[in-house]
Amino acid sequence: MNEFEKNPVSKRNDAIDSGVGFGVSFGFFALMFIIATVIKLIGS
Repeated sequence: MNEFEKNPVSKRNDAIDSGVGFGVSFGFFALMFIIATVIKLIGS
């Protein structure tokens, strides 16, 4: 076992971190889609 496995910096669950990352990126792209849809509706 190497020194990084003995003393991890973060003891949080990786699944939670990846879920938060997915949620943030999904929210960003959903927001971009909503803004583009609103601009399209205003322009037509």
